Amino acid sequence: MVKRIILSFIIFISIFSNCFASGENWPIGGRSAGIANASVTLNDLWTIYNNQAGLAEINKNSAGIYYENFYGLKELGLKAGAIAIPTKYGVFGLGLSYFGYTQYNENKIGIVYAKKFGNKFSVGIQLNYLSTHIAEDYGNTSAIAAEIGIQYNINKKIKIGAHIYNPTKTKIADYNDERVPTIFKLGLSYLFSEKLIVAIEMEKDIQYNPVFKTGVEYHAVKQFYFRAGISTNPVLNSFGFGLEFKNFNIDFATTYHQTLGFTPQVSIVFHKLEIKEQLPK
Repeated sequence: MVKRIILSFIIFISIFSNCFASGENWPIGGRSAGIANASVTLNDLWTIYNNQAGLAEINKNSAGIYYENFYGLKELGLKAGAIAIPTKYGVFGLGLSYFGYTQYNENKIGIVYAKKFGNKFSVGIQLNYLSTHIAEDYGNTSAIAAEIGIQYNINKKIKIGAHIYNPTKTKIADYNDERVPTIFKLGLSYLFSEKLIVAIEMEKDIQYNPVFKTGVEYHAVKQFYFRAGISTNPVLNSFGFGLEFKNFNIDFATTYHQTLGFTPQVSIVFHKLEIKEQLPK
């Protein structure tokens, strides 16, 4: 009980010191979480949240759900869903997420469009409606923010990705000139073999020190993936695994903070065809 009270106090302070700032760009997806969210070069449904350019590789209608529980506190649950619809004009998508509980919560609704240009280059753009609710006399606030991402296959093994969230520095509240975070991400992945991928990434919120991430994914057997990673500021260790079936994928992961403890994540994606990363010939 004492530990829970202390932990709740730490989280409360974190929220109102912008560690959990309004309009935060939460990384989403069990696969991404397993590799410390070094996800700017990935190609799966959850790129709707991580780098929209990756959505251009989706080739069948897909839908997914996600849940994350920060440090075991139900008040800090993150729920998300996503839908992707590929067409001959590109891939269209919709993402919805909810963080918090009745007294404090953040909501995000995003509409995305992604398209491939040839076999090497992809671009994705997204428009988001963001809202924050704080109980009692604080009320509600909302804003519109955009994000854009690119991916480029240098060759069969090396891919680079870049993403910017809220390039316009959108204001979300007049008090203290509070703005939605502006975040840059740049990353690279290397395909050592059909079984092993290594990813590295740098993330920079313009108000804070950069975060460095690295992760590995190992395709151990036909339907099983093992993942691990580490990130900085603060130091977080990540690990997880994925199960791939004909019509759906399940991905589990957890991150560990040496003071606050574990944060478990799980995502499920339903689709008609196996989703794989497509590298140029």
